[in-house]
Amino acid sequence: MNLTIKATSQTTAPKLTYDVLIENQPDDTVKATLLGLPDCQGIGSTETEAIEKLSQSLQTRLETAKIVTLEIGLPQTEHPWMKFAGMHKDNPLFSEVLEYIEAERSQIDLENETK
Repeated sequence: MNLTIKATSQTTAPKLTYDVLIENQPDDTVKATLLGLPDCQGIGSTETEAIEKLSQSLQTRLETAKIVTLEIGLPQTEHPWMKFAGMHKDNPLFSEVLEYIEAERSQIDLENETK
């Protein structure tokens, strides 16, 4: 398995976008939760206040952390049908079977052309 961490330039700060779940709570507050990071939340009396608190919480968290892109190469596996490839190569009847299949398909093609 190949593992690559892509480093980003510290001179440019890309803007990140996040999906946020907004929930009205039974106590008439609003909770904003960052999807994918359920412990990163903001609670306020309005949706705007909850989102602002969530944004502050996320910014505080990112001050001591960083986001990297992780690439993981998939392991090379044999195609599941490859174990059947060539299994009839030594069968003396195989050529006859192929001829039969070819004749049958030709007959079907002729029938379809006449319809």
